[in-house]
Amino acid sequence: MAAEANTNTVSGGVMNFFLQSGAFSHHGSIPTVYTCEGEDISPPLSWHGVPEGTKTLALIVDDPDVPDPAAPVRVWVHWVVYNIPPSVTEFPERGSENLPHGVLTGRNDWGRAAYGGPCPPIGEHRYFFKLYALDTELADLSHPRASDLMAAMEGHILGTAMIVGVYQKVRNER
Repeated sequence: MAAEANTNTVSGGVMNFFLQSGAFSHHGSIPTVYTCEGEDISPPLSWHGVPEGTKTLALIVDDPDVPDPAAPVRVWVHWVVYNIPPSVTEFPERGSENLPHGVLTGRNDWGRAAYGGPCPPIGEHRYFFKLYALDTELADLSHPRASDLMAAMEGHILGTAMIVGVYQKVRNER
């Protein structure tokens, strides 16, 4: 079921840095088990083609369709992870519960330093899983928000790999 995203870049050009999931394809539906209506566990993710010179990786998962895809007003952050060693090539299912040594987490928009799965209030939302290759190891930012992590990564991004999944609640609140 894994599919590779085609939006992977390095230094302004396309490259072979890919992020994929064994649970959903690019632009495919995220299974309920990974959402607030299921077990709310992180899906399996794997990557390859990390750019030369990468010292660490960072992962941000967000939803730009909040609250309503027809009238979005903000981006909702679901997971922030950084200082992933380049030797790590995957997070298995439930990987957020047992991250490799030295990997740090930021706060999602529920205020937790953990994965929070899709839980859209209205309609079908898009979930962007973005993996950044960095030319540095970041200092401990003490559970940063995604915006703080992005600021710390500025000028250090060698490449980006992305996969997008979609989800709509079985029972919408509207």
